[in-house]
Amino acid sequence: MTDPHAGAARPGMLTVEELRQLTATGRIDTVVLALTDMQGRLAGKRLSAEFFLAEVAHEFSEGCNYLLAVDVDMNTVDGYQISSWERGYGDFVLQPDIATLRRIPWQPGTALVLADLRWLDGTPVAESPRQILQRQVARLAERGLVALAGTELEFIVYTDSYEQAAAQHYQDLHPANGYNVDYSILGTARVEPLLRRLRTGMAGAGMYVESAKGECNLGQHEIAFRYADAVRTCDNHSIYKTGAKEIAAQDGMSITFMAKPNAREGNSCHIHLSLRGTDDTPVLAGDGPHGLSPLGEHFVAGQLAALRELTLCYAPNVNSYKRYVPGSFAPTSVRWGVDNRTCALRLVGHGHSLRAENRTPGGDVNPYLAVAAMIAAGLHGVDNELPLEAAFAGNAYADDGPKVPHTLRDALELWQGSQLAAVAFGPNVVEHYANYARVELAAYDAAVTDWELRRGFERL
Repeated sequence: MTDPHAGAARPGMLTVEELRQLTATGRIDTVVLALTDMQGRLAGKRLSAEFFLAEVAHEFSEGCNYLLAVDVDMNTVDGYQISSWERGYGDFVLQPDIATLRRIPWQPGTALVLADLRWLDGTPVAESPRQILQRQVARLAERGLVALAGTELEFIVYTDSYEQAAAQHYQDLHPANGYNVDYSILGTARVEPLLRRLRTGMAGAGMYVESAKGECNLGQHEIAFRYADAVRTCDNHSIYKTGAKEIAAQDGMSITFMAKPNAREGNSCHIHLSLRGTDDTPVLAGDGPHGLSPLGEHFVAGQLAALRELTLCYAPNVNSYKRYVPGSFAPTSVRWGVDNRTCALRLVGHGHSLRAENRTPGGDVNPYLAVAAMIAAGLHGVDNELPLEAAFAGNAYADDGPKVPHTLRDALELWQGSQLAAVAFGPNVVEHYANYARVELAAYDAAVTDWELRRGFERL
């Protein structure tokens, strides 16, 4: 997993001077200034390019700090220390990271830049997902290590628009494919006009697109991107996820990344992670069993040891846990195996390409939190020289060992009791995302579902 394009500007990436020239000639007039919220979504504002260049590019803008203290419907909710009615819902600072400045080809005349969040006194907002990952990357740097990551994000395409889907209460929708198109060239050709728009749009926004393929669920697809350093991969993931929905909407279609939208296979987001020395040495690889170094063995052992207590970072919503069904290619057992897709952790590649694939996250994951958790878990294993259990051979669904938490409530309990999470992320971050889970659970517990109505309206 050596990134051949590290340090090289991808097509579509912009410098401030290039943006200035494009603005002067009228080719760009709008700059999206965006942060990534707790749910992994882009939030922010559209600025005139003229104003961005004059006032914001080398300074900052401001936004209401409730952006990290709301539920998925943007309702203000209780329990967050950083933002509340009692604290007046003040502002924090959106400081542009100019290294992320890029064109957004699917929106006319538009560029985008991601922001780091700081308080008005300049201190980082520790609860911000991007800052959480940056802190873990800094912990690696203290040890002379660099993380490379890749995310494989699945989605389902419907020929219904988002407005039509909502009007139908998300029932009886029409998937873009009527049968399993996993690896099918014919089946994916049916959706190729949209998939091509997604690929070329993301390439024009500075991303290295590798491939597109069909998946198992009806209308399910995956577009793969080249791995990169951990923060850049998560930046691209968030921009891609938002952009894919925008492009689908422009075509009168809809895309969902929710973990389990129906009874068939869910949407996964397998995350690949490798470590390098600052000289690009593949530190996970060595002469040990399965090509692992001693550090690599400790790193994988840390993933296993911490997976249950950090599952909240991999599966943040009630729906996330409905993926974990035996035989569904979503894991149920906390085991690792060599190229074994029945395990929660799969070892893939060799030498420079040797990496751990975490198969626990779904399409609804916040990538910054998930990759941060994997780094924290790996460092836990390395710092404590944890021994690695034998690789699991065979069907891990039949294993009677430790299991992936069954529900969000289980994961919340493990997260709140995790000393590892408290040390790695800080107690404020632990409490912040515990409250996120409590808010999600309260909303779910109060909802009357279609299942309950069908089961009880007449029969009970």
